[in-house]
Amino acid sequence: MLTKTKIYLSSPHMGGTEQKFVADAFDTNWIAPLGPHVDGFENDLRRYLGNDKHVAVLSSGTAAIHLALQLLNVSNGDEVLCQSFTFSASANPILYQGATPVFIDSEPDTWNMSPELLEIAIKDRIEKHKKPKAIIAVHLYGMPYKANEINVIARKYEIPVIEDSAEALGSTYFNQNCATLSDIGILSFNGNKIITTSGGGALIANTQSLKEKAVFLSTQARDNAPHYEHSSIGYNYRMSNVLAGIGRGQMEVIDDRVNARRQNFEFYKKNLSQFNSIEFLQEPQGFVSNRWITCIKTDSFETREQIRLTLSEDDIESRPLWKPMHMQPIFKDCLHFTNGISEDLFDKGLCLPSGSNLSQDDLDRILNNILKTPNL
Repeated sequence: MLTKTKIYLSSPHMGGTEQKFVADAFDTNWIAPLGPHVDGFENDLRRYLGNDKHVAVLSSGTAAIHLALQLLNVSNGDEVLCQSFTFSASANPILYQGATPVFIDSEPDTWNMSPELLEIAIKDRIEKHKKPKAIIAVHLYGMPYKANEINVIARKYEIPVIEDSAEALGSTYFNQNCATLSDIGILSFNGNKIITTSGGGALIANTQSLKEKAVFLSTQARDNAPHYEHSSIGYNYRMSNVLAGIGRGQMEVIDDRVNARRQNFEFYKKNLSQFNSIEFLQEPQGFVSNRWITCIKTDSFETREQIRLTLSEDDIESRPLWKPMHMQPIFKDCLHFTNGISEDLFDKGLCLPSGSNLSQDDLDRILNNILKTPNL
């Protein structure tokens, strides 16, 4: 008896040439956290991103955020302003440094950090003699945040911005690639992202010297000596040559992956926007989202759950939007500047299957199940 295969929210999608690079790593015995594919992958990313940036590939996007905080000298007792509506990996590295997160809610146009609340928070913290050391803003689900507004505020108060582009490779903001819009950018190549290296990430620096410092810290901060000499605390955060080889193969198909995800969004929008109970996030003028995940906002928690459970019954994965950080148990005592938007999105929002490897049959199956939802 034939059984239906599970449809995942966002599964890895190989292009076919990754094995060529991996085989080369094996053939040349470059099975180490260094090698020609590490350099090659960094150069591939640098060419793709443009804007004269410098790239260090690492073991994860979380590692990249952690190193970014280190490079900005965030330390014990400092405060870091962080988008609340995001995955916990945006905020956890703040705690690694002994610093304290202060969470900022969203604005309705992009669901990302509210510039208005950001400035309110900065003024509040300065008045209380706690000027924030950094800002972490996130391009959520591939939708660019309002970088111009955020940057103007950041420059006004001389606070550097870490641009969390873990979900936004291939997204652009007024013709500039996300991850190149701030003081330090970060990327993720986790298995569910636009391209994957199984696990991996990157730090995007404005200067070669900053990149070199990130590489130094990511390779256990080994000083230049014939023996093992360490005058700084370092980390084992460098990407291996094997995984970088996978990344090089993935870079050959990145445009196809972005196009496929954007086509998924258009399919859902075309077939579901007729329902008053379903709302799609639109791109403001000058914003281009890679549509990493197609998200909908429903008219109620009950509608959201009816759709999710209907899909689940046919082994189709969907997921509520991120639970805001200021609502998470681990961060419950942290200061937050909120307006209710992220809480409403968590209550009513749903991520639909969005993998670039979805077939038309898959999309039709997903749609037919959504259309079966009671009282849609």
